[in-house]
Parts: sequence; C-alpha cells; structure tokens
Amino acid sequence: MMPGKARSVGILAVVEVMTMSLWFVSAAILPELIAEGDIGHFRAALLTSAVQIGFVLGALGMAVHGTPDRIDPRRVIAVCAVIGSVANLALLVTPIGGVVQVLLRGITGICLAGVYPVGMKIIVGWGTKDRGLLVGLLVGALTLGSALPHLFAFLGGTNWRVTVAGSSALALVSAGLALMTSLGPAHAQARAFDPGAIRMAWTDRRIRLAYAGYLGHMWELYTYWAWIGAALAVSFSAQLALEDAQSAAKLVTFVAIALGGVMCVPAGWFADRIGKAQVAKISLIVSGVSGLATAAAFGGPVWLVAALAILWGASVIPDSAQFSALVADSAPPDRAGSLMTFQTAIGFTMTFFTVQAMPFFAQAFGWQAALAIMVFGPIYGIDAMRRLIRIV
Repeated sequence: MMPGKARSVGILAVVEVMTMSLWFVSAAILPELIAEGDIGHFRAALLTSAVQIGFVLGALGMAVHGTPDRIDPRRVIAVCAVIGSVANLALLVTPIGGVVQVLLRGITGICLAGVYPVGMKIIVGWGTKDRGLLVGLLVGALTLGSALPHLFAFLGGTNWRVTVAGSSALALVSAGLALMTSLGPAHAQARAFDPGAIRMAWTDRRIRLAYAGYLGHMWELYTYWAWIGAALAVSFSAQLALEDAQSAAKLVTFVAIALGGVMCVPAGWFADRIGKAQVAKISLIVSGVSGLATAAAFGGPVWLVAALAILWGASVIPDSAQFSALVADSAPPDRAGSLMTFQTAIGFTMTFFTVQAMPFFAQAFGWQAALAIMVFGPIYGIDAMRRLIRIV
C-alpha cells in the first residue's frame, strides 16, 4: 500500500476496533446483569436486540438519506462514536434491565450504524483491485472490536462495570482518530438526495444475489455472536463447576470471535485472486459444517466443544466482507455507500428476530437444537453464491 493509503486504512481499522467494542457489552456481561438485576429472559435478550433495532433504524435512515455518500464520512463516524460512548457509559447509572437501559442500547445501535457501514464507504474509496482485502481488513477490525467486551468481562470477573467503562473509553478515543483519516482516490460523493438509489438492490441481479448471500450469512452470524457464550457456559457446566464453566465460556467466546476477525484478512487476500463470491461460498460451507459439529458435540468434553466453537467463530465472519465488496463492485461509486448501508439494514432487521428468539428456542428445545438450526442460513447463502458465481 502507498504510505497515505496504509496510514488511513490502519487508522480506520483501529477506529472500528475501538468503536465496535460497544456492540456486545450487554451480551458479555449478561450473567452478571441477570444475577444483580434479577431480569428475565425477554428483557435480557432485549438488551442485545435493542442494539440490532437501533442499528437497523439508523442504517435505514442513512441509506435513504444517502448520508455516507453526501456527508464527509469521517465526521459522521466521529459524532456517532461520541454519542455511542456516552449512551453506553450511562448504563452505569441506570436501573439494570430497565426501559432506560434498553433505550440506551438502542441509541448505541443507531450510532454504530454511523460507524460500520460508513467506514465501508471510506475503505472502498482506497482501491478497486484490492477491495476484497480492504473490506476484509475493516470487517476483521469490527470483529475484533465486537470480541473485546468478552475479554473485558473475562478480565473483570464479576465486576461488569469494568466492561462498560472500558468500551466507552475506547469509543471516545476513536472519535478523535476518525478525523485523522483521509479519503481515497476512488471516493465519490453524491451531489443530491436520491432515495431511489437503493432500487438497484432489486434491479441489479448481481447486487440482489449479494444481498441474498448476506441474509443467509446474517441468519447465523449475530445469533452466534450474541449467544455462543451462553450456550458454551451450559455445555461446559456438564463437565465443570458453574463458575469455572462461565469463565471458560467467556474466554473461548473472545478467542472464537477474535480469530474470525483475524481470518477476514487472508480471506480478503484470496478473494481478490479467486473471486469474492467463491471465498464467501467456502466460508459458508465451513461455518455450516462446524456449527453442526458444535451442536453434535454439545455437552461433551470441554476441549472438543471449545475447539469446534472456535473453528465456527473463525469461519462465521470472513464472508461478511465479501458480500459488501460484491455490492461495491457492482454499484456506481457515488451510490455504493447507500447500497452497502441498506444491505446492512435489511440484514440486521432479520437478526433482531433471530437474536431475540434464540434463548426461548433454547429453553424449549435445548441449546443443542438451537445451535443446529443456524445452519439454515449458510445453506441459503451457499445457493445464492453458487448462482452469483455463474454471472460474475
């Protein structure tokens, strides 16, 4: 990479790591919140789902308005990072699991819609031939950020406030760093308000299939990220004392999600050489198979379940970057930001239902069955990529 490009891409990656640490704060500290606040399954799930809802509302609004294409994306990220940091920090002074906390998590989600897809608008402006790698770097960064709350929770033990304060501090610092990035030579700005730009999601078959693959991917991804820690704690408790099982589940969850972030980089490098749809298809196959294997081994030896869950985490995210890169490749440069933002909006709309329903499904049928049903997402995504490969 040229020096200016490497600097901007590197800073943007750090910004994504820091700010996206806000996402899974409530999921990482859920056992402590339930114990201290005495909240039920519905409210516990809602603390995580509220982020999804907020993200969808924010992403839809920005996609229709064309925010990533019309306003300097660096400023959008900085403002959203500050507001998200404050909203997250307010969890420390509000009733646990109450309406205010749910609303605060929703506000955090709205703010993150101004970080993740807007960051993709910046990154695709830095290249076309290496776009798979560039978007892979960005998604890898946000994945590492999403894993950080689990590390904070592991280090902080039962003191959940350490996790909240740590993620808020990182997000606040990231706001300043966002303003230090530069826009690349392929960056294009839309001159006018054009909500009709998102019609291309239906009229362009390549974009439509990329969206379809993304939906299959999202059926699995955020359900895994939100609940694998809780599922592993139950599985490990068959072999370990409850406190040891919960601690081990936090550590394995961090490793699994973080490794997925690392794998986004080589996946992006291969995507620029063998094809983005091909890499997405391979990732979906591996994640689907490893998900079924994790379900089959549930409750068995801790080392085996942990290893399979880590393999699942390593393969569940690398395809995400390629769905976005496929959209960027097919869209006009001055509409790519809106189309990628809209892509994330419809994907996260679905995750609200999957994330919210998972603990109830697990309560009714067990975590083993709950993990197994995630495979329907990869199956759908694989079919979409198979068809896309034929026309790209």
